[in-house]
Amino acid sequence: MSKLSNFVARLLTVPYGPRPEERAYLERAQTQKDSDVEVTVAVLSDRESDVFFGVRMAQKGMQPVWIDIHNGSDNAYRLEPFSIDRAYYTPLEAAYVNHFAMLKRLLSFGLLAWIFVPMLPLLPFKLFGARRANRRMNAFFKEQGYPAGPIAPGGKRSGFVFTTLQEGMKEVHPELRAADDVLRFRFSLEVPGLVLDSSDEDSSDRAPLTEVDAGKLRTRLEQQPRSTTNKRGNTEGDPLNLVVVGSRSMILKCLGGRWDLAETVTLSTSLKMAIAFLLNSEYLYAPVSPLFVAGRPQQLALQRARATINERIHLRLWRTSLSFGKEQVWIGQISRDIGVRMTVKTWNLTTHKIDPDVDEARDYLLDDLMAAGCASDIGYVAGAEAATPEAPRFNLTGDPYFTDGLRAVAILSRSRTRASFFAPEPSG
Repeated sequence: MSKLSNFVARLLTVPYGPRPEERAYLERAQTQKDSDVEVTVAVLSDRESDVFFGVRMAQKGMQPVWIDIHNGSDNAYRLEPFSIDRAYYTPLEAAYVNHFAMLKRLLSFGLLAWIFVPMLPLLPFKLFGARRANRRMNAFFKEQGYPAGPIAPGGKRSGFVFTTLQEGMKEVHPELRAADDVLRFRFSLEVPGLVLDSSDEDSSDRAPLTEVDAGKLRTRLEQQPRSTTNKRGNTEGDPLNLVVVGSRSMILKCLGGRWDLAETVTLSTSLKMAIAFLLNSEYLYAPVSPLFVAGRPQQLALQRARATINERIHLRLWRTSLSFGKEQVWIGQISRDIGVRMTVKTWNLTTHKIDPDVDEARDYLLDDLMAAGCASDIGYVAGAEAATPEAPRFNLTGDPYFTDGLRAVAILSRSRTRASFFAPEPSG
């Protein structure tokens, strides 16, 4: 009887069932403190938004960000939602965008709408049900939204700011303003949901790292292979022209908001990439093809996309067995896609064409890290081996490239700083 009742209820009503008790997103929350003001931030994934708010907000290009503020200072501070997202939605606006619209759904079927003719007697019930559900949604979104107004000394305040969707990584920079003071916080938070390689995840059973000093670090880096390879290791690919020192979380914090994680190659992501290619549109999380170092594919891949999928800067990173300053040392490859061309070396007969001046992409990353204040030291070491424009080397898909043979080195900092520069030592 209960199953029949549920079936009838679904025919005659529009169910709306948010589950605010489900708060898995808090496990990823980050907290920072300044001047006795403590700010905690968490970003909901598509699935978490669906569970908590009862609607697929990501389908509307929307993403809730949870903010919790404890004001232990003597000043009254006000959170400025504008600092989190200049295009933020108010709670009632966010609810309205996610409203159930029965007539709109019916009209979207066009000529196929005749299929629903036998169900037209139910339409008044569905319209009434949608109206009730939308009223509940309005009340729920308003209740959960971050409340306006100042936070008194000793006070607490929490709620959601409804922002534009950003998958993979999201930068959140809350600003709190008092009468004569401004507190600025910077958060880089991972958002689950993208299809990433399992090798991208940290592992508790990874072999211990070998700590090296500056002199040994330079020597060991110069001894790394000059290029990536194919899976069998018998053909060279793009040059290994990058070294990053820092944990995975530090890398994502430094590049988050400006760079996007690359999804792994699956049937679904290949379809997304094909659609983006055909429409000449953007795909921020487009997969990068696997390259190999010592038989291992890249363990972290990021990219900085432009207006179309055919134009992007992408970098791949592999963990080494070294640590410096007790931080992980990564070897990497970075290059710039500038277009697409035909080739017989891939299954789909097309490949991205890289800018042959690969040093430009390498130096672009250093400039980006310095501008963000994320690197304590930058410089170069030998190791990739030089190749001239007149006598270039070639990657796995046949694109020529030339380089001065240096590897860019970036030692990341856990706090904002100004980078020191070290020049390469003369060879020989």
